[in-house]
Amino acid sequence: MTTERASVLVEVRKYDGRLSGRWSAARLGEDEHGVWLGTPEGTPVSSESGDRAARFAHVVLVPRDAWWMASFCAAPGPEVYCDVCTVPRWSEDGTVLRLVDLDLDVVRPHGGDVHVEDEDEFDEHRVRHGYPDTVVTGARRTCAWLTRAVRRDDGTEPFTSAYRPWLALIT
Repeated sequence: MTTERASVLVEVRKYDGRLSGRWSAARLGEDEHGVWLGTPEGTPVSSESGDRAARFAHVVLVPRDAWWMASFCAAPGPEVYCDVCTVPRWSEDGTVLRLVDLDLDVVRPHGGDVHVEDEDEFDEHRVRHGYPDTVVTGARRTCAWLTRAVRRDDGTEPFTSAYRPWLALIT
């Protein structure tokens, strides 16, 4: 676990280009799972639907070359919230992270069971925006893998405990 504190702009868009979320995060460091970003409670978040503040502190794991990004949140937020998305891409200088949200979310509340959110939205947007077959296949395969990996009894890292030291840096 190596730690840093550089600032990163995170930009999440929907497949049709609408802004889903934009916020600044601290680049905390990286490990074998990927790059870790920290977002304190109250951080301003912009989107097409308006501006808001982050409701709880969380760290984001950006894995290398994977169709997902995971948030690990301080209570009362969800313990684990995984966005199924296109492979996140960094700007050349590493200060901007961009990805496309593909609607499917795998969520594990603190003390709760894993569930998938927004399957209906995925199916609707798949048709409306004409997701290519490769995107549909990649998103569904990733969602199925995450649903298994995020289960509390599975023991798959980073979803079990690897995130805790990173979250401790911002809470």
